[in-house]
Amino acid sequence: MRDWDGRDGAEGLIEGRNAVTEALRAGVPIDKLYIAKGETDHTLGRIAAQARKAGVVVVEADRRKLDAMSETHSHQGVVAVAAAQAYATVEDILQIAADRGEPPLVAVCDEISDPHNLGAIIRTAECAGAHGVVIPKRRSAGLTAVVAKTSAGAVSYLPVARVPNIPSLLKDLKKRGLWVFGTAAGGDVSLYDAKLTSPAAVVIGSEGDGMGRLVRESCDFLVSIPMRGRISSLNASAAAAVLLYEALRQRGA
Repeated sequence: MRDWDGRDGAEGLIEGRNAVTEALRAGVPIDKLYIAKGETDHTLGRIAAQARKAGVVVVEADRRKLDAMSETHSHQGVVAVAAAQAYATVEDILQIAADRGEPPLVAVCDEISDPHNLGAIIRTAECAGAHGVVIPKRRSAGLTAVVAKTSAGAVSYLPVARVPNIPSLLKDLKKRGLWVFGTAAGGDVSLYDAKLTSPAAVVIGSEGDGMGRLVRESCDFLVSIPMRGRISSLNASAAAAVLLYEALRQRGA
């Protein structure tokens, strides 16, 4: 996951040892926990262990970064970023499809680091009738306040799951009968030839580099979006919109 750089503002920050401990104890959804790098304090160690046990991503940060994040200027070596919505599980997403009697349609984001792009993808996925979105735990934007705002509230209706490893996820989804369609320039299947009526996972690569090698190799099909202009690619959220709405069209929208 990308490091905090100040662009998201302080909304959703929980600062200080007692406040973070109580938030974890109360089960407040935490997107990410920043803890002072090199700190040997036993209390901070317990907080980090408690967070990891709860599935929270824990990142070591130097004091200057924590100082820059802090609104209270009394962070005591630990700052948590609250999630705007609790994370779901992949099982939750597949169960929603089963309950609706529909073939699963899952959007998988491979290291989408820009929160505005992730929010836009979640919004589009909800509008297009997808059953959920999956993101990796690290090197990805999470369910922050900015993502929630950009999604126009879609995070309240569409489950978002977070997994340790995207290639492992794709392998598991294939075992469950889903076909994996990755977006790639020069892909071997044109968008309009892709059979998106089947149970499907649509993989959206990162903004700069596209899909990682292992993710790319895990796809059943590499889908290319027709490009008629001089620019060779769409951004991540636009590519997601094109694929998800083609799936909706094929499924009899």
